[in-house]
Amino acid sequence: MFTKILIANRGEIACRVAATARRMGVKTVAVYSEADARAKHVAVCDEAVCIGPASAKESYLRADKIIAVALATGAQAIHPGYGFLSENAQFAQACVDAGLVFIGPPASAIQAMGSKSAAKSLMEKAEVPLVPGYHGDDQDADLLHQQADKIAYPVLLKASAGGGGKGMRIVENSADFKAALASCKREAISSFGDDKVLVEKYLTRPRHIEIQVFADSFGECVYLFERDCSVQRRHQKVLEEAPAPGMPEERRKAMGEAAVAAAKAVGYVGAGTVEFIANQDGSFYFMEMNTRLQVEHPVTEMITGLDLVEWQLRVASGEALPLKQDQLKLSGHAIEARIYAENPNKGFLPSIGTLRHLRTPLAREFEIGSATQQSGDTIVRIDSGVREGDAISPFYDPMIAKLIVWAPDRRQALAAMTNALAQYQIVGLASNITFLQRLIASKPFATADLDTGLIERHHDTLFPSAQPVDIAVLALATAALLAAERTASDASDRHSNPWTDTSGWRLNSNLQRQLTFVDDGKSTPIAVMYQSGGWLLEHAQHFSRMALLQQNGNDYTISLEDREVRGTVVRDAADGSLFQIFTGGHQTTLGYVDPLAHAGESEAEGGRLTAPMPGKIVAVLVAQGDKVKKGAPLLIMEAMKMEHTIAAPADGLVEELLYTVGDQVAEAAQLLAFTLDAS
Repeated sequence: MFTKILIANRGEIACRVAATARRMGVKTVAVYSEADARAKHVAVCDEAVCIGPASAKESYLRADKIIAVALATGAQAIHPGYGFLSENAQFAQACVDAGLVFIGPPASAIQAMGSKSAAKSLMEKAEVPLVPGYHGDDQDADLLHQQADKIAYPVLLKASAGGGGKGMRIVENSADFKAALASCKREAISSFGDDKVLVEKYLTRPRHIEIQVFADSFGECVYLFERDCSVQRRHQKVLEEAPAPGMPEERRKAMGEAAVAAAKAVGYVGAGTVEFIANQDGSFYFMEMNTRLQVEHPVTEMITGLDLVEWQLRVASGEALPLKQDQLKLSGHAIEARIYAENPNKGFLPSIGTLRHLRTPLAREFEIGSATQQSGDTIVRIDSGVREGDAISPFYDPMIAKLIVWAPDRRQALAAMTNALAQYQIVGLASNITFLQRLIASKPFATADLDTGLIERHHDTLFPSAQPVDIAVLALATAALLAAERTASDASDRHSNPWTDTSGWRLNSNLQRQLTFVDDGKSTPIAVMYQSGGWLLEHAQHFSRMALLQQNGNDYTISLEDREVRGTVVRDAADGSLFQIFTGGHQTTLGYVDPLAHAGESEAEGGRLTAPMPGKIVAVLVAQGDKVKKGAPLLIMEAMKMEHTIAAPADGLVEELLYTVGDQVAEAAQLLAFTLDAS
């Protein structure tokens, strides 16, 4: 076994690998960019070395620097995690050439599976079922268009070297093909340095089922059952579970054996995932093989009681697989939810900021062996690479954590996930937690009516119209505001200065005041009448008596009429004008209109179109002086390796273009001058 390894990655996977290495007595070396100097993965490793600026191209993608650090620190092997260089055949070979062990498959296997089109040819020879499509080297746009017409729409355009949903487009008809192809190729070259694409028949209502395989250097290969990863947005997974609901044992065996055949066809060694697209009738087709550990590997660990990172280290150090196929057992059900810094209501736009408040459900570290599962206890596990106070930057993937639950069956696992999500609190940036709660509670997911179009098909249910804010939420915000005023008053010399007194005492009447909160852009007033021992609140012509029973930091307990309400209230924004209220398992954001604050200058309606986040201009679709209709695409930005189209907010005139293709823009930067059509 190795005595020291270098982890060529960051975030939660680097922390995950370090945890297993520590348990096995293996020392770890972290590498980090200047932006990650205080990152969690740096803190949990035994040594850490800075390898460059924030840009991944100048740090985490610098194979030469990483190998140099490994040699200088005495590491014997490099674990690539996932993303970055994990599926780079040149990096794998460079490690071997430098006398280091690459904890992953041989370079030849990575290369064979790295090109989706080449992998399809190999799988065809290995008699693994394939989706109808074009996987050739000729990338002439007219030829690709002809092939798409021949296959029949809808078709899926997919970057040959891609992964993670990057460089993928669904094309519904022939007229849209050329534009989709151009966008797909732009994203592919940006993300992978290769704009080659393949064209496949897009199956309606398919399920995405993948098989975890593991092979050693002695020719043995096993499958560790399957994961259902059908719930996706933008071709990126949101929820994963194992085993796949409704999977008959004979189909599990057939898919597992097909995955093993795929791995053996390329001389695979180590952990890998063979991904299949499956029809509702049970037929399945090979999609691709990910030659690395997957983001969703924890659900496989939870149903098998095995540590896949430990297996990786043992196989890479020359040991045989710890278990044979007939020794592998499946127990219970596990679900993983990916918690991202993103805004689902704005097309899942990534969010950037500091985790000013982070509270998670009680969780425990994964324990090796199946004893914990056999006990029947529900297990909550959190894999994360960030802590409260850390920042989510524009340079890397916006994942905050992976929340994993295990229970004896799927029904109990759903209940455990519902409970765990209700306890998760994040303040400082947008998150997808509320969306995940709706998704878990939705009828199609609860009843396992799964397919890759679930989110789009049930859009109205998952993105409901805004409802009026509940009085309990307003009462908690009000209690927090009044408590803060009282604290500020107590800190001042209120006995000698009656103007700072907050008791509400008046000589001949009770104090009445009006507070104004803003909910989803709508003014939400609430009248407060001071009374002995509490307050009387009036909202929407309804009266409620409220008293503050207990305050512990940001946690409040109030009485509201005849019920007790508990919640957490966190003041957000630099001026404290945002209230984040957590109660009943849900989060509500309220703005507070301070009557004493100076009114800031409002941004004029129209005339301004701003960048939703830092990024690069990759296409300008209009010219100065163009008249455009509402919704017309004006320019395309690339941020976090995803393309975002900036559209006209209304009919109008493009007065001036302020940036050109290739320009980097900051968040909220004005992109162009735009005049609304006054007619």
